[in-house]
Amino acid sequence: MPDVGTDADVKPGTLLVAAPTLYDDNFRRAVVFVIHHHEEGTLGVVLNRPSEIPVHDVLPKWAEHSSEPQSLFVGGPVDQRTAICLAALRTGVETGELEGVVGVNGPVGLVDLEQDPEELAGLARGMRFFAGYAGWGKQQLEGEIERGDWHVIPALPEDVIADPSVNLWGRVLRRQGPPLAFLATHPGDVQLN
Repeated sequence: MPDVGTDADVKPGTLLVAAPTLYDDNFRRAVVFVIHHHEEGTLGVVLNRPSEIPVHDVLPKWAEHSSEPQSLFVGGPVDQRTAICLAALRTGVETGELEGVVGVNGPVGLVDLEQDPEELAGLARGMRFFAGYAGWGKQQLEGEIERGDWHVIPALPEDVIADPSVNLWGRVLRRQGPPLAFLATHPGDVQLN
């Protein structure tokens, strides 16, 4: 069995990549970007679940700053009335230097949607908007990782703003090299193989 990582490997800015055998509808072939992780629990957003809802319908002042497609992504099954924005900042821009942006890891930051979007315009390579999030309680994620439901993988800033036409799940697995790369071709349901 490929190395799936451990709960100790999880930190803000890592990815939780669903194992091919994780059949939960909320997380089947999901790539989750971890925003917070501490002993009380973990919070992240699913990066590869675009919705049909335009950002303009929910956050009109932010719509023109949204990466393509300019639609909300389903961040997870928890509190889908909550909007979350992640920005991948341009080279040389530090999250700590910007008001209304909390650094997650490297050039990726969590954006305060109460601020004026024009203050961030031009400083971000792209922004992605999410409805809801994925959350795990104390030791819940640890159990799921031990069971083999998730692979813990370092994120790249472009993962946050990846075009949904790209198979992000497969791309992230392939860049890990063998044996994880082989999972990218897993049919999911081995009876279809």
